[in-house]
Amino acid sequence: MAELLTAQALFTLLMLILLQAVLGFDNLLYIAIESNKVGNEADAKKVRKWGIGIAVALRIVLLFLIVNLFTLLAEPLFGFHIENIFEGEFTAQALITLVGGGFIIYTAIKEIHHLLQVDHIEHSEGGGKRSVAGAIALIVAMNLVFSVDSILSAMAIASVDASNIVDSAGATLAQFSGDVMTCKQNLIANPVVGAIGCEPTKTYQVPLMVIAILVSGLGMILLADRVTNFLKKNRMYQVLGLFILFLVGVLLVTEGAHLAHLKILGFQIDAMSKSSFYLVVFVLVVTDIISNRYQKRLWAQKQAEILGGGNETAGREAVDEWKATH
Repeated sequence: MAELLTAQALFTLLMLILLQAVLGFDNLLYIAIESNKVGNEADAKKVRKWGIGIAVALRIVLLFLIVNLFTLLAEPLFGFHIENIFEGEFTAQALITLVGGGFIIYTAIKEIHHLLQVDHIEHSEGGGKRSVAGAIALIVAMNLVFSVDSILSAMAIASVDASNIVDSAGATLAQFSGDVMTCKQNLIANPVVGAIGCEPTKTYQVPLMVIAILVSGLGMILLADRVTNFLKKNRMYQVLGLFILFLVGVLLVTEGAHLAHLKILGFQIDAMSKSSFYLVVFVLVVTDIISNRYQKRLWAQKQAEILGGGNETAGREAVDEWKATH
């Protein structure tokens, strides 16, 4: 317990919470869109709370599984080698990321298509009704897909250098908390029976990651209703949200392809960097905000000209009034 109260541990915890908050945005967006597809607002709130609650519990279970089975997840399951056409070595981690990213892209395209097809905006609340159980199941499933990426990122932040003390057969006799050089010095001062050396490894601050997951889950529960209501009241941002969701799918697909060392027609597919993703999202958000403000300004001017019998002075006055109140 005392190890969790050190300055380094608290700083690591802060970084983990910030990481979960940033990576949780796309998850929260998906939850808001899916919960809109159930019958009424009471059921939608139930979907959001139960979906997030179950997903957080499963994310903690998944954390322990990934930490303990990390090497197995990175082991190749099967591969394709059609030279200069299609090559790749698929691992469990790569498959989960690829399938999850592909499903998110499909969901975003389907919802964008629905928005273009609706006859009346008041009837465009999602692409058809979904049962409460079905919506919760989808939210939990997609949360687990998002979890793989966030847990692996968290493990990178919460990793601590360690060393395995090994015998001549390479079997681990004990573990030392520190780098290889420090381990060797300690081994000389305090010999271990049968030990011949130290091998580098990593340990992970699992309690800190669990706390960060619980804090992010609580934050999603508190913000889910507000995000959903914001999208309902500001329908123009729903399209923006869907395009961000589409980008999340692209990010996951490229990351999965990179993990599988995928080559198509001889070209290596590289993972989309997180910095590029956030830059594109930032540009999309700024462009959308400016576009919406400009459309509102034009609409105010047009409305004033119509009411003023086509008088351009009325239009300019409306624009001045709009600028004063925005």
